[in-house]
Amino acid sequence: MRLASSALSLAILLSGSVSAAEETLHISAPRLERLLLGLSAFGKNPEGGVSRLAFSEEDRAARAWVLEKMKRAGLEVWVDPAANIHARRAGSDPSLPVILFGSHIDSVPQGGNFDGGVGSMAALEVMLSLRDRQAITRHPLEMVIWSDEEGVHYGKPYLGSRAATRGLDSGDLELEDEQGVSIAEWLRRYGLDSEQIGTARMDPGTIAAYLELHIEQGAVLERRGIQIGVVEGIVGIDEFRVVVEGFANHAGTTPMEVRRDALMAAARLILAAREEVMVGSGRQVGNVGWIQVVPGAPNVVPGLVRMNIELRDLRREVIDDMIGRIREAARAIADEEGVSISIERYASDEPALTDPRLQELIEKVAKGAGFSTLRMPSGAGHDAQSLGRVGIPIGMIFVPSKNGISHSPREWTDWEDCARGAEVLYLTLLELDRK
Repeated sequence: MRLASSALSLAILLSGSVSAAEETLHISAPRLERLLLGLSAFGKNPEGGVSRLAFSEEDRAARAWVLEKMKRAGLEVWVDPAANIHARRAGSDPSLPVILFGSHIDSVPQGGNFDGGVGSMAALEVMLSLRDRQAITRHPLEMVIWSDEEGVHYGKPYLGSRAATRGLDSGDLELEDEQGVSIAEWLRRYGLDSEQIGTARMDPGTIAAYLELHIEQGAVLERRGIQIGVVEGIVGIDEFRVVVEGFANHAGTTPMEVRRDALMAAARLILAAREEVMVGSGRQVGNVGWIQVVPGAPNVVPGLVRMNIELRDLRREVIDDMIGRIREAARAIADEEGVSISIERYASDEPALTDPRLQELIEKVAKGAGFSTLRMPSGAGHDAQSLGRVGIPIGMIFVPSKNGISHSPREWTDWEDCARGAEVLYLTLLELDRK
């Protein structure tokens, strides 16, 4: 059944009528909603949203539920040694490279139901719709649910997609969470052998392209009334550890002018970092989201502060310029406050541009379906970055986030927007298969 593109058909879709939506879309909007609601039961919080951290009992239960759904869909299913879940549908020409698509199902603490979930459940819905329509593709199609995209337990995101592309960093498997449990131990609890993790690596030459549907996690699409975002690239993200060392002393007897107050210096550095990020135009952003004060007593001048600085932009040179200017500010602050400041980069995800041909294809398909589109960068990181860094053509589809809220129980994407995104994913996959 062809997707109607007239204004009348789109108005019917927006009216929320299930029967009309079913006539309009190739995918099943009600089934996609049921899948998302089913996934939201795992790690459900009383105030809404989910806490479904990777490598947790909630995550393990959700994975078992997804695996069962995949098997019932008649897909070839397996879990690689990095805990990535794969489900494949054969194509008519086994010599052709696979078209890969998917997302993740793990969340941050007190997260939402749509981050990762929309892309993952839409991928499954696409597979189910292809089965229902008895569609035959030339290429094999493979959906994947990446493990530990958020990286909450161990402070390093994209574990599964990194393992599948460029490999993990030395020592990653030995990292421990707050309970002292290593990644290797969690893989064992999932029934996997961490010593075989190297076999999770994919050959980029066997993958035609990777597509990922995701919520925007910002407010650009909603504010502009746009239905589909065509992602131009994913920002690079650099993480820095900052240590400010002063001298702890009695807060009542130490004169203000002789204090070596680590917290005061840290506060000045936070403000300086914000100012340096905001220099000039562009969409670059920076954040300080964690700080630790030692000894942390009301009557002691702080002697030590640990904190982070995170910088993001679509261009590597912009990130490098920002941290260079922040380091200069840190040196001046250290001299003035009588403290030492060290800034160490501990994680770096390079910017990843999406494939121009996939941008054009997604845009063409979405407009042909009657949906409005906007080309835009992604301010958040995604597993697609890992694949793009090893030369696999990547494409990303965004759908609006209500009020731009994400990583929160208040995260919300309207069901109609979820369905539109799944429809664009479905049609893009079929068009890519034809080409």
